[in-house]
Amino acid sequence: MGRRFWIETLGCPKNQVDSDKLRGSLVADGLVASRSVAEADLVVVNTCAFIEEARAESVEAVLALAGARRAGAELVVTGCLAQRYGDELAAALPEVDAVAGFGVPVHLGRPPDRAAAPSFDLLHLPRPPARAPWAYLKVAEGCDRACAFCAIPSFRGPQRSRSIESVLAEVEALGDGVEEIVLVAQDLAAYGRDQGRGAPRIVPLVAAVAERVPWVRLLYLYPSALTDGLVDAVCATGVPYFDLSLQHVSRPLLQAMRRWGDGERFLTRMAAIRRREPEAAFRSNFIVGFPGETEDDHDALLAFLEEARLDWCGFFAWSPEEGTHAAGLDGRVDPALVAERLAECRERQDAITAERRDALVGRQVEVLVERPGVGRTYREAPEIDGIVHVPGALGVGRRVTLGVEAALGPDLIATGATST
Repeated sequence: MGRRFWIETLGCPKNQVDSDKLRGSLVADGLVASRSVAEADLVVVNTCAFIEEARAESVEAVLALAGARRAGAELVVTGCLAQRYGDELAAALPEVDAVAGFGVPVHLGRPPDRAAAPSFDLLHLPRPPARAPWAYLKVAEGCDRACAFCAIPSFRGPQRSRSIESVLAEVEALGDGVEEIVLVAQDLAAYGRDQGRGAPRIVPLVAAVAERVPWVRLLYLYPSALTDGLVDAVCATGVPYFDLSLQHVSRPLLQAMRRWGDGERFLTRMAAIRRREPEAAFRSNFIVGFPGETEDDHDALLAFLEEARLDWCGFFAWSPEEGTHAAGLDGRVDPALVAERLAECRERQDAITAERRDALVGRQVEVLVERPGVGRTYREAPEIDGIVHVPGALGVGRRVTLGVEAALGPDLIATGATST
């Protein structure tokens, strides 16, 4: 048997795509996936560095895997943390054998080198076949926006979109068993704008992918880029799921964030989408404790949550990211107050999500069975939202119509299958 490897992935779906491509490259080089960290000859940690909490989690994971690996196994750190803090990370973590930017070298069998290892472009690496009936697919890398809180452009670079042809080739490479493609990018709605055509090409891309798989889902849409044409394209996929990157609802705060919009504009756009598709599902994320956030701003966010009735929502505390505009702003909010505001937002949204789920009890829904006993409707993004508990006898990869019997917080219980 060849050398065995283990890949630990942290962070967002875009990192999962990178890890899948790394796996394909390692297998092509003759390595074999390990059943556990303890059995691996090579351990790769694909890290996240979006906010302070993510960086801390990444370092903790590296240290835990360093302790869990067998004697003589090589430990490589890659991903955002490695790209952003490569030399510093290599110096701070003597447990690590190599730090490798956005790609582990294709040939990892050579003796470890404490210097930062060379990287390669994961965006255009071939993709191995999918191991589940759904797959993330990254269509672009980098971002051209200048949001005050985000350091991603500083280490991911400007947007680089793939060609539609290369994206469709990857869809085909994922295999016939894929029922759902989840398109991801830092700024998905801007796909293709950097290719010299003057306008995004996300609508024709979505249409082309939808011709090849039953479900197409889009993650991370900047609200000002959500045109009527894009709304129509999303609804036409059979997955009317809108993941809108809102970040806050206070206009002064959003202006300080260098973001577009306000709560009123967001509500107006969502209402228009619901008129177009009453069964649309919505997800968003919000920053709490951005410098200058007042009680009025916080109250406005809570009121927005009540009126918007989002299906899913995430909240995270602002952290001062090195090199960002917001890191130098005055008016920082006391951490204890930030924690209190986070708890209020989460409590409010948890109740709304539970109500949205309870409203589905007694209804028929189409479910994609993604593993034994577990499925999802179009209302749930994989690995992010709730799940649907289904009869264990249903085959993985089937799409079936089921009756929702109960809701358990974010999850549903459904029975009574009819093939679709």
